[in-house]
Amino acid sequence: MALAGRATSTGTARYAARFALAPGHYRSASGLTLSSIGLGTSLGEVTDAVDALYRRALAEAVRCGCNVLDTAASYRAQRSEVVLGQALADLVRSGEFSRDELVITTKGGFIAYRFEDPDDPVQYVYDNFIATGVAEPGDLAGGIHCMAPAFLGQQVAWSLRDMGLRTIDIYLLQNPETQLAFVDRTTFRNRLQLAFACLEEEVAAGRIGCYGVSSGDGFRRPPLSPGYMSLEIMVRLAEEVAGPGHHFRVVQLPLNVGAIEPATFRNQPVHGSLLTALEAADALGLAVFAAAVLAQGRFSDRTGAVLGEAFPKLHTSPQRALQFVRSLPGVAVALFGSTQAEHVRDNLVVAALPPEPVRAQRLAHALTR
Repeated sequence: MALAGRATSTGTARYAARFALAPGHYRSASGLTLSSIGLGTSLGEVTDAVDALYRRALAEAVRCGCNVLDTAASYRAQRSEVVLGQALADLVRSGEFSRDELVITTKGGFIAYRFEDPDDPVQYVYDNFIATGVAEPGDLAGGIHCMAPAFLGQQVAWSLRDMGLRTIDIYLLQNPETQLAFVDRTTFRNRLQLAFACLEEEVAAGRIGCYGVSSGDGFRRPPLSPGYMSLEIMVRLAEEVAGPGHHFRVVQLPLNVGAIEPATFRNQPVHGSLLTALEAADALGLAVFAAAVLAQGRFSDRTGAVLGEAFPKLHTSPQRALQFVRSLPGVAVALFGSTQAEHVRDNLVVAALPPEPVRAQRLAHALTR
């Protein structure tokens, strides 16, 4: 049976009050209290063994003060969504936590296989999307990405089924810039607006709480580059669909010591000024979820030394990398991924320290030189 309820302002505030963690670990965004560190689920093989590891890691994160859990239908052939739902059900059934305390984020846009790669991907796409009428062949950018309203409606339904939920708190359109390699900008904006209209309908139906966009590099590029995306234009499209009360409220983007552009590169025009992506999101009322914060653990000796000098109170490069990103002004949540409960526990030690925005800003600008 699907788990009823959704994250609420009262529930997430109650969750934060459970933990004696440092000021600044919990932040208010989109009417919710969010932990400054969230756990993602993109990495790992498509196996039962990894599922079991994630189930423990997700539960450990929630028990250590992390109430933001991030996934996507495309992660590990929908298995990450399934195991997140299992971990959530375990925690609620045990009475340890309530559904209204936890913020669940997932994504749709890429063609998502079901539990394993199919023998015939073309036949899989035809059977699940073309033959069912949820997409026309021309809707599929490169055969891998779709923003058609019927397709997104199906993806929301699949994610609810996979996670055993009645409501997804935050639903993100995943990497829409993928479309720009195949269609012109006018077509892209029309598709984006139709997608937003679909997601507003999902909000009205109670299947999602709010929505946003997750981008790999669309918000990091120069304005005239092919895959560039404007936050101001996206908000304008949402306003044209639903007025000032629209539910486009979250943007997710990579941000780490090797991908510092959202904090330093002024590429986002807003109200006549050129801002960084973090500044633009703040000006437009969007919460920023920073992804790939640990850069998959690829820290050079130089990077490790720089992080160590900037954040000497912490003991490992992952801890310092988390402290760096969660401390940057404009970041609501810093997401990291791990299948190991002990790594989750070790990284969440950072929550015992207050953010250090001055150090983080100095380091961000030092990394651009």
